[in-house]
Amino acid sequence: MTKKEIVYVEISFLAHATEDQDKVLTAVRNLFYPKHFEELIITKKKLRGEYGNPIILYETQLRNEVAEVFLRNIGAALSFLDKESLLRKLALRLNKGNLYLRLDKQAALASKVKFCFSDPIRVRIKFRSSKIEEITEIIRRLGMVP
Repeated sequence: MTKKEIVYVEISFLAHATEDQDKVLTAVRNLFYPKHFEELIITKKKLRGEYGNPIILYETQLRNEVAEVFLRNIGAALSFLDKESLLRKLALRLNKGNLYLRLDKQAALASKVKFCFSDPIRVRIKFRSSKIEEITEIIRRLGMVP
């Protein structure tokens, strides 16, 4: 994998007022090698929900080796069904060279990786190319699709 294929990986997630912030951070930490997580610079923004409830938005960006290792970990941990689903629906998850994934926070807390629809850990992978064939090959080499 060359540095030129993936520009960066952006990760963002919310901690709602009803959630334990430490557990949310632990869920995300479980997706990384410990040394890589400790090296991350995670920004934290305080937001207000629809009913005025406090929400914290966390964001970080991965580059180079850390981005590649993170994506390989995701690929290794995904079930075959999730990998097949990603391959089938790849065109729906791509936009201008960006691949959008939503990972389940509850599963991550249990050190598992699976896709979800609501209240996810959002992952945006920015590729140099916007061609679906090239992106498919890259994520195949990362083990994210069969």
